[in-house]
Amino acid sequence: MSPTEPVALRHLAMIMDGNRRWAKEKGLPSVEGHREGYETMKKVGDWCLARGIETLTVFAFSTENWKRSETEVNFLMNLLEHALDKELEYFISRKICLKILGRRDGFASKLVELMEKAEEATKEFDTMTFAICLGYGGRAELVDTVKEIIEEGIPAGAIDEDTISKRLYWSNMPDPDMIVRTSGEERLSGFLLWQSAYSELYWIKKNWPALNEQDIDAVVEEYKTRQRRYGA
Repeated sequence: MSPTEPVALRHLAMIMDGNRRWAKEKGLPSVEGHREGYETMKKVGDWCLARGIETLTVFAFSTENWKRSETEVNFLMNLLEHALDKELEYFISRKICLKILGRRDGFASKLVELMEKAEEATKEFDTMTFAICLGYGGRAELVDTVKEIIEEGIPAGAIDEDTISKRLYWSNMPDPDMIVRTSGEERLSGFLLWQSAYSELYWIKKNWPALNEQDIDAVVEEYKTRQRRYGA
């Protein structure tokens, strides 16, 4: 394949930023921004599925988000519970494999059980993989990976990139082709630090809940213009 030939966007990763700003602009409580952001996440999943994108990874709740107000965190936990319990059929009906990436020790046991149930119920599906990062931090992921390598007693001389990739939250996760962040912010904020080494980056000024189908088309078209040389 020549460097100028358009390539298909297979793995799209998205930092869903701007829920609270969207709500503030509309004079609404911040939790309403999260509610609308959840609905946008579902629509984005459908739009990506319709465009043949094989993997969609979204940054939904970071390790730092635990520092937010108790009211906001509780609302987000209830929203997650609803998504994993009442709307599991959403993923099943679309044959979407669901993966939850991140540390689970901060979540209620019921929510962890729902995560495991959803992953188990969809693990055989291959229409698309939808990875949701919850309790996720890129540095935390690398720390946990190093701990696992040490616990397994792997000698330093035997450690290579594959050793690390196999022990990430999603073993041998395909690297994102493009990472998109909404709300106009232009940083990764610890998102997929290992996997993003050669990802293309794209910034959208709209807040996440304002995203529409044409924005996804713009992402797909923008990716086609990128020349991916991987250092060559």
